[in-house]
Amino acid sequence: MLYIIIAILIFGVLVATHELGHFASAKLLGVKVNEFAVGMGPALLKWGKGETLYSLRVLPIGGFCALEGDDEESSDPRAFGRAAWWKKVIILCAGAFMNFITGVVIMAVLYAPATGFRAEVYGGPLEGYGTEDCGLLAGDRFLSVDGHRVLVYGNARFYLDRAGETIDFVVERDGQRVELKDVHLPYQERTDENGNYTRLRGLSMAVTADPTDFLGTLGYSWKTAIDFVRLVWISLGDLITGAVGLRDMSGPVGIVNMMGEVGSQAPTLLDAIWSLGYLAAFIAVNLAVMNLLPLPALDGGRVFFLIINSILYGLFRKKIDVKYEGYVHLAGLAALMCLMLAITLSDVGKLFGR
Repeated sequence: MLYIIIAILIFGVLVATHELGHFASAKLLGVKVNEFAVGMGPALLKWGKGETLYSLRVLPIGGFCALEGDDEESSDPRAFGRAAWWKKVIILCAGAFMNFITGVVIMAVLYAPATGFRAEVYGGPLEGYGTEDCGLLAGDRFLSVDGHRVLVYGNARFYLDRAGETIDFVVERDGQRVELKDVHLPYQERTDENGNYTRLRGLSMAVTADPTDFLGTLGYSWKTAIDFVRLVWISLGDLITGAVGLRDMSGPVGIVNMMGEVGSQAPTLLDAIWSLGYLAAFIAVNLAVMNLLPLPALDGGRVFFLIINSILYGLFRKKIDVKYEGYVHLAGLAALMCLMLAITLSDVGKLFGR
């Protein structure tokens, strides 16, 4: 139960951090902020400073940033609706940017005690698979697999598992960059004398370690966050192609439950903190990517309309009527809520084993 409460708080902090991005950028760009709230529901504490009302609310599940003229027409010259288009884009994207930076910071904290990071190298061919002449040499360090850069430990194996029968490699060999094109490495099925089934490509992975310092740790944290972005895009691609379905998706209920399970199953408190922190960083980056998708009701959808309107105004001195844009966002919000309801019901079903 403790880890579930912690997971809820983490999720709330990530949403509040997103709103903090909108708030900070609006303030910096001179757009009026009517209220900035941490939490949702009835206010526990309110105080005013300048033109902005600040509030701490009872439910620790997010927050909001109320900009003047965001949802309705306003005559205030500092209203969001009257701001330059580039200011609007920055303000809308700032929330996702803050989520991404939050992910980087969390990983930097988790990696802070590290004295080095693991890296994957080619361990050699497996006997009986005929891969001795594949072009790889034992000790080759993987830089790219199937066109995907190896950013962090685990990338080489991950992209190797997803690749087809013919794979391109870029490796580091004796300090030199070596490209290997069209390496034929199909999966081969085997059943040993004990009836154990295997499906392997016939090569092995080994591990080496690279020492690190403060800057190296920051760089690895950045690479980890970039890798999270790639994983989100891959997941979206799998969803579009049908490789995964609705059952494989998780909403807030599923995420909180998963984080609770990860925390409770960790062998030590330190392991639990590390695992929850890692998941929090991934969720932060996930929120950043998803929020910038060019879909109605999301910040990315609003940025999309701003770009379209800028192009239309430049070409024809016309813009899409705000009323019709509002209809599109309303329809998108309704569709998003329906999707979230379906995912939540699926998450609840998983909790009860259905």
